[in-house]
Amino acid sequence: QVQLVESGGGLVQPGGSLRLSCVISGSFFSIDNMGWYRQAPGKQRELVAIMVNGGSTNYADSVKGRFTISRDNAKNTVYLQMNTLKPEDTAVYYCRLAIDGRYYWGQGTQVTVSS
Repeated sequence: QVQLVESGGGLVQPGGSLRLSCVISGSFFSIDNMGWYRQAPGKQRELVAIMVNGGSTNYADSVKGRFTISRDNAKNTVYLQMNTLKPEDTAVYYCRLAIDGRYYWGQGTQVTVSS
């Protein structure tokens, strides 16, 4: 059974950085694509960053140039490096991976940007 476990969230001041991790456990054959989403209070969940098999990436306009999605195959981990954080980045962040033709979600990790 594939499971995704996220970590790395927390409280950070505006302008600071955080790196989120999404560790994949269980047996699988291939990861087709991976993405990070976020949901702020009272708002719909939105796509933040996506990486498709082959390595091409795409980002929401609001995070371009500040966030970077990456993958470490040896560690079965997907990362979201977040720099120059703003209060409007405050949300619960979720990873979602397409593995062997199915979508899996992580449990979410809270990111709060505040002084």
